[in-house]
Amino acid sequence: MLRIICPLCRQPLQRQPAVWKCPWGHSFDVARGGYVNLLPVQHKNSLEPGDSAEMVMARRAFLQAGHYQPLREACVALLAPLGAQALLDVGCGEGYYTGAFTAAAPEVIGLDIAKPAIRLAAKRFLDITWLVGSAALLPLADASVDIVCSLFSQLQIAEMQRVLSPGGHVLVVTPAADHLWSVREQLFDTVQPHEPDKFLAGFEGAFELHTRQEVRVSLSLGQPALRQLLEMTPYAWKAKPEKRAALESRETFFTQAAFSLMLLRKV
Repeated sequence: MLRIICPLCRQPLQRQPAVWKCPWGHSFDVARGGYVNLLPVQHKNSLEPGDSAEMVMARRAFLQAGHYQPLREACVALLAPLGAQALLDVGCGEGYYTGAFTAAAPEVIGLDIAKPAIRLAAKRFLDITWLVGSAALLPLADASVDIVCSLFSQLQIAEMQRVLSPGGHVLVVTPAADHLWSVREQLFDTVQPHEPDKFLAGFEGAFELHTRQEVRVSLSLGQPALRQLLEMTPYAWKAKPEKRAALESRETFFTQAAFSLMLLRKV
C-alpha cells in the first residue's frame, strides 16, 4: 500500500532507492542518512523548526542510558497485542521509543519536524521509514495506518483521525500530575501539577478511551544525567538561570518520573 503522499499535491509517492516522486512530478531525495525530507519550506514556521541539535543530543544520551526504559517497555506492552500492520510515531525525536515499536507492527514510520532528530534516528534504526514532516499536515494517505503514537508531542487530533484505519488506535503519553516534581520544586517558586486529563477532551466523539495507566520511575541522577534531563525538558527554559545553576551543581539528585499512558480507539 502507498501510505506516504506528497506534501504539496497530496498524491501518492512512488518510492525508489534514491528519490520519491508523485504523479505531478514533485520529487524528494532520499538523504544519504536514509531519511526523506517531506517538509516544504512553505510549511515551516522557522528556519530550523523543532528541537535544537543540543536538545536532541541531550535527550539521546539520557534515554540511551536507560532512565526511561520502563516507559518504553510499557508502551510496547500496550501496543503489541493490537495486531497492527502499520504504525506512525508522530514527534518521534531521535527514535528511542520508535525503534522499539517494530515489536508492535511490521511497518513503522517515524516523523518529526526536527531534521537533527530524524538524522540521528535514521542512522541507528535502519528498518524504519524516517520522515522530516509536519504533524499538522501529515504526509500520509487517509486510513493508511493502524496505530498513531504521540509521546510528549503536540496533538493534531484531526490529522490522527484522518490517517487511522477504522478501529485504529492512538497512544498518547504525557507527564502525570507529579512528574519530576522535586526537579520542578528546585527550578520554580511555585509548582503546578501537570494535567493529563486535559488532552482527553479533544478526542471526545471520534475516539473512546480503551486503556489508561501510569508508569513511575525512581531516578538517581549524577551531574551529567541531570544536565541532560534539564536540557531536554521545557522546564529549564522557564527557570531562572541561578536556580538552574544551583540544581546542576548537585552531585546526585533523586526524583521520580511519572507518565500517563492513554490508549484510545477510533470509533
